[in-house]
Amino acid sequence: MKIEIQLDESRKEPLVVVYTDKVNEEIHALVGRLSQDAPQMLVGFREDEATILQEEFVLRVYAESGKVLAETMDGPYLLRLRLYELEERLDKKMFVRISNSEIINLRKVKRFDLSLAGTICVQMQNGAVTYVSRRYVARIKQVLGL
Repeated sequence: MKIEIQLDESRKEPLVVVYTDKVNEEIHALVGRLSQDAPQMLVGFREDEATILQEEFVLRVYAESGKVLAETMDGPYLLRLRLYELEERLDKKMFVRISNSEIINLRKVKRFDLSLAGTICVQMQNGAVTYVSRRYVARIKQVLGL
């Protein structure tokens, strides 16, 4: 994607124009980010405390027993967002969906085990082990350049 900034002193407010041959996921994400009024903070809850979570410290986000949790090195935090909302919000360069119930931070992966037939085993930096569902294997291989 190319980005061009043009200064025009007659403009009273910024104008963003996107030239593209087709509207794809990247364009939708760009429009979503540009149209957000307030910064999107990730707030995690534990006991009676709300904590602002920095994306770079989140290892994975997953659904369990009807709840959505963000796992950090400090342990899990309850989130009040759905996985699809988090998938839209989280940095697409860092986070990737690996199943219907889980999104991982690629920068917090210790290793990928490709020896299993039809799936991929993922070991996180904190020792947690999870699996890429068959539906998402092709996408993960594409992200990893395999």
